[in-house]
Amino acid sequence: MNPAAAFLISLGQCLSTMSLYASGHPARERVIDASFARLLEVLNDIQLAEFSILQGGVVYQGRVLEELRTWDWTTRLAGAGIERIEIDADVTREGWDVALDAMFQQLNGKSPESNDVRQQLTASAVRFGSLRVMGGNGEVRPGNAPVITGEADADAEEAASSLALSLSDEIATVNWIHEEVLTGGNIPMAEVEAIIGSLAVAMRANEKLLLPLVMMKEFDEYTTTHACNVSVLSMGLADALGCSRAETRAFGVAGLLHDIGKVKVPKEILNKPGRLTDDEREVMASHPAEGARILLQREKGMQMAAVVAFEHHICIDGKGYPRMHFERGCHLASRLVHVCDIYDALSTNRPYRKPWTTEQVLNYIEERAGTEVDPEISRTFATMVRSSTIGHVAMPPREDVSSPEVHTGAVAGAGAPPAVPPLAI
Repeated sequence: MNPAAAFLISLGQCLSTMSLYASGHPARERVIDASFARLLEVLNDIQLAEFSILQGGVVYQGRVLEELRTWDWTTRLAGAGIERIEIDADVTREGWDVALDAMFQQLNGKSPESNDVRQQLTASAVRFGSLRVMGGNGEVRPGNAPVITGEADADAEEAASSLALSLSDEIATVNWIHEEVLTGGNIPMAEVEAIIGSLAVAMRANEKLLLPLVMMKEFDEYTTTHACNVSVLSMGLADALGCSRAETRAFGVAGLLHDIGKVKVPKEILNKPGRLTDDEREVMASHPAEGARILLQREKGMQMAAVVAFEHHICIDGKGYPRMHFERGCHLASRLVHVCDIYDALSTNRPYRKPWTTEQVLNYIEERAGTEVDPEISRTFATMVRSSTIGHVAMPPREDVSSPEVHTGAVAGAGAPPAVPPLAI
C-alpha cells in the first residue's frame, strides 16, 4: 500500500482508539506510536506532506489516493472541517500527539481544552482545518497561449471607465484554457489569474459596480460565456459580502473554473436542444466530481476551487448533486458560486427556453432562500444586482470586437419563466 494511504489509515485508527482510551493508556500510546512511524515513512524524503480531504476521496501531493476512495474517515473528517492536513518534516512525536488530540476534539465539536494546547498547535509542524483560499502559482505562460494583461495600473483603470469593454482576449483565453484541459494539459494558472485581474478592473469602470456579462451569439458558446459571467458575479458578490481582496479574487478563480468538468461531457449532450435522457442526465451530473478531480490532479494550490467545482450544485438542504453520503455544510465559496451560477444560467438564452428577466431570476432565487440557496448570500446578491450597472458584452467576432451596449435592469426579449429548475441546466 502507498505509504501516504497507510499513514491516513493509521490516523483513523488513532482517532477511533482515542474515543475508547484516555491519554496515557498503553493501547492509545501504541496506535499513536504506530501512526507516527507511518508518518515518518511518508516524510522520509520530502519536507512537507499535504493532504486534501474531499467527499469521496483524498488527494496527496496533487494525486488522488486510489486506495482511499472508500475510506470511511473522508466524510467524518471533512464534515468536521478537517479538509486539509499539512505536516512538516520536523514534526515530533509530542507534536503529533498534540495534533491528534486537537483533531479528536474538533471531531467531537469541541475546541482545544487550554491555551497551552492552542499555542502548541500554532507553533506545531502539523496544521489542519478547512481548505485554504489559494490562488495561482504564477507559472510562465506557454508559448501558444493567448496574451492578456493581469493587474492594471491607474491609467488602465481610468481608460476602462469609458465602458468600452473589450473582453475578446479574455474570452479567447477561456476557450484556450478549456482546450488545454481537454487535451490533458495542466490548468494554465498564469492565464486564469490574468483573466481575473482584467475582469476585476472592468467591474470598477463606473461609479456604480459594473457587471460586464458576456452575451453569447451561438448556443455552443455557453460554456465560455458562463465561466466568465459566474466569475464576474462571484467577485462582485464576494466584495458585497465584505470579503478581502485576496478572497474576492480567489472566489473569482473558483467561479471561472467551477464548470471545468464539463470539458469531459460530450458536446452533443452539452449543447442538446431538447430534454436530456436519464443516461444523458447522469453524464451531465458527473461534471462536478470530474471538475474537482481535474483541479486537484493537474494543479497545486487549487483545493478551494476544487471544492467549489464539486459542491456548486448542492443545495443547502442537502438536495442537488452529487449526493452527500454524510451531511455537512458546503464551503462559503460554493454557496456563493451556486447563486451566481443560477443567475447566469437562467438569464441566458438556451436552446430549450428564452432568457428570464433580471427580476424573474432574482425572485426565483429569493423564493428558494433557505432551501436551495443561502438566505444571506441570496439577499446580498439581489441587492448587488439591483444596485449595479449590467454591461452586456457581445461575444467578439473572429477578427473584430465591438464596444458593448450597457443596460440596467431586465434582459431584452425575455419571456415568462418556464418551470425548469437550475439544477437541471
